[in-house]
Amino acid sequence: MQSFACCHAVSGPSPPSSSPKGFVCLFVCTPARSFTFVPVLNACASLLALEAGRKVHEEIIQSGCKADVFVGSSLVDMYSKCGSIEDACKVFNNMPSRDVVTWNAMILGHVKCGQGQKALELFHQMQQKDVFVGSSLVDMYAKCGSMEDAERVFNKMLSRNVVTWNTMILGYVKCGQGSKALELFHQMQQKVAFVGNSLIDMYAKCGSMEDAKRVFNKLPSRDVVSWNVMIFGHVKYGQGQKALELFRQLQEEGVQPDFMTLVGVLNACASVVALEEGRRAHDWVIKSGWDSNVFVGNSLIDMYAKCGSLKDALKVFNKMPSRDVVTWNAMIGGYAIHGHGKEALKQFEQMHEEGVQPDDTTFVCLLSACSHSGLVDEGLRFYSSMSTVYMISANLQHYTCMVDLLGRAGRLHEAENMVLAMPFKPQVAAWRALLGACRIHGNVEMGERVAKQVLELEPENAAGYVLLSNLYTATGNRDLSKNIERQRKERSVKKHPGRTWIEVDNEVHTFVVDDQHHPQMIEIHAELKRLSGLMHDAGYVPDTNFVLHDVEEEEKVFHLCHHSEKLAIAFGLINSAPGTPLCIRKNLRVCRDCHTSTKFISKVVGRAIMVRDANRFHHFQDGECSCRDYW
Repeated sequence: MQSFACCHAVSGPSPPSSSPKGFVCLFVCTPARSFTFVPVLNACASLLALEAGRKVHEEIIQSGCKADVFVGSSLVDMYSKCGSIEDACKVFNNMPSRDVVTWNAMILGHVKCGQGQKALELFHQMQQKDVFVGSSLVDMYAKCGSMEDAERVFNKMLSRNVVTWNTMILGYVKCGQGSKALELFHQMQQKVAFVGNSLIDMYAKCGSMEDAKRVFNKLPSRDVVSWNVMIFGHVKYGQGQKALELFRQLQEEGVQPDFMTLVGVLNACASVVALEEGRRAHDWVIKSGWDSNVFVGNSLIDMYAKCGSLKDALKVFNKMPSRDVVTWNAMIGGYAIHGHGKEALKQFEQMHEEGVQPDDTTFVCLLSACSHSGLVDEGLRFYSSMSTVYMISANLQHYTCMVDLLGRAGRLHEAENMVLAMPFKPQVAAWRALLGACRIHGNVEMGERVAKQVLELEPENAAGYVLLSNLYTATGNRDLSKNIERQRKERSVKKHPGRTWIEVDNEVHTFVVDDQHHPQMIEIHAELKRLSGLMHDAGYVPDTNFVLHDVEEEEKVFHLCHHSEKLAIAFGLINSAPGTPLCIRKNLRVCRDCHTSTKFISKVVGRAIMVRDANRFHHFQDGECSCRDYW
């Protein structure tokens, strides 16, 4: 390497013979010469050129510039970045004076090499604690999960910038210390959306939407990500209506939604069966130019299918310029929940012809379609081809679908063997599906042992008690049914109340059993009385087998008449034009009497009524249901 020592012409005695005549090499470090070394060292640091850096260091020693604080700082930085922390320490320790840049370089060198304790010791020795170095230390400790050390650094800093606060808060978020993160966020003078969004996301993932809302409301300015995180959080925890309210608020505040916003809104519409709201969201998609986006297209298909409009779902599917496996799954799954098993199988054949490789979700949709349509042999073939043709291992969802498929078809022992043959411990979903099948087919012996498994796995869930109680009732064992109900109450296990939702004039209305709070309840009761007369004349007989046992028959009939879905249907009839189809959503599986009465209502009023319960869609028209009573 060319020497950086400067030679000056001088007068006086002749120099030694080893030097050119008339010149003497004076190794005096001047500002100009020190500034020559600094960019060269910076280049070595950037290129991680350690050996070249060492040679420059040799030249510095010969030049007499080793005591220069700028050069020393650059040497410390170069050695640190090149991974030679020992050399960096030697330079640092030999420097007669140091500035804040020197300390920063040395501390960050220790941070880079994972020597957090040494970095912390130097930080404590540092007179003028630099905000950049402090932030780097906080970040290091936060990433390592050592929030106590991060706190010590943070508290010693005399000044902090927004990066310091952000790093500390996000460290708490990462370590799951939400209360401390929120406390620090409240102390923060300049609240930035990025940090607020991280806090909102943390609370949303934990299911604490009230805390998420508090952070959201405290943000002085919210970007589209802030809104998206809140919308998706509400959707995830079954609060679709709140997600839609947020979307309306977003529009009022003039925030431009992105494609993720629209995906979240479409998911919300799907969850609450808000078809008209979904159509308006579709208009937003077209207006925003996102209609060719595959993620948005997939969400549109899912929304239309779950809101009852397979026709619109198929229209979106056919118009999509490109499709992925999720697109096909959405369409197959849509046919499945509507009980159109054969159409789902045809869709899979088309998928195969177009060379799209199915995934595990594809087979969940196919097996579900077969289960809802009673296509047992086809379901068994798909289950077999998963591993033999497509090399996909069955997971819990596949096994549960198979148990449901076999159980509904009355092949209870095969279904039980399927549960027992799982390569992992059976979960409650599989046992519950089998218990439901025992109830349908009246197998008390198997139902009792299956119920034992269900109640052991979910002792606080009323579903097992209800299924077993209904099994006893259906087989004439009313005393055993009463005993199960008594056990449930003694153990303080509460039933989930039945809820039904219906959208009329762009507004979603909610009903519960024996609801008395709706402002139109007088009119609803009058309509139910009218319908009861019409249904009776058409041959309807109330099924009181599963109603409370210790009440008179007349009271049982009254209780049946005020189930939430009947209240919603009556409300829909008096608030819509004659002939208008009705669509309702229920959180539980529709009961046998409501299923029968809805068939009669569709006939006596000449309306198509669509019901989405916890399992599937039922399309009622002219006294018939699309499920053909296979549900």
